[in-house]
Amino acid sequence: MNYLKPLEVIWDYLGMHQEPCKADVIVGFGNFNTDIAARAAELYLQGYAPKILFTGGLGRNTEGMLPEPEAKRFAKVAMECGVPEEDILLEDKSRNTKENIEFTRTLLEEQGIPHDHILGVHQPFMERRIVAAMGVYWPAQSFSVTSPQVTIPYYLERAKQQGITENASVSVIVGDFQRIELYARLGYQLPQYIPPEAWEAYHALVAMGFDKQLANSQI
Repeated sequence: MNYLKPLEVIWDYLGMHQEPCKADVIVGFGNFNTDIAARAAELYLQGYAPKILFTGGLGRNTEGMLPEPEAKRFAKVAMECGVPEEDILLEDKSRNTKENIEFTRTLLEEQGIPHDHILGVHQPFMERRIVAAMGVYWPAQSFSVTSPQVTIPYYLERAKQQGITENASVSVIVGDFQRIELYARLGYQLPQYIPPEAWEAYHALVAMGFDKQLANSQI
């Protein structure tokens, strides 16, 4: 069975499909995908916010893979795109989404950076999860999210160029879908409605062997 059809179903579900809006700061959430940094730079250069904050140390998918924290790697990409170094803030200690949010909040508050509204930039399939996590760890914060505007084939090819196999990339997306339900049950994210067709697509992908990034459902 071709995996692209069920993958398209959960990819579409996991995205929030929000239009970018003006913000006080753009927050780029770190991982291996430097397209996030390029998207954050693009939004900065288009005038969506006067500052970019990159958050990310080394986490589940980058520890042992990258030679430096995700945030520092992203900052280099943004500067190559034309963002001045003085308009970039770095939080390079966080290891997961909870810490991304909490450490970002601490940095912005300690440095007195305005953040009435934050425009987040994440993977296309991480949009729903980051919104749901913000609802738990920083519920009062006005927040919207966008991502690199790419297709699934483009994303998989770019991931391959950055050292992630196609099987691993699809497994990560499947694992992130699983965490929508699991992490809500554990209190890490706000509950989200999951339509039956998304569950069907998820189970089809797991049956095809894209199960390497599933979390223990009993944790």
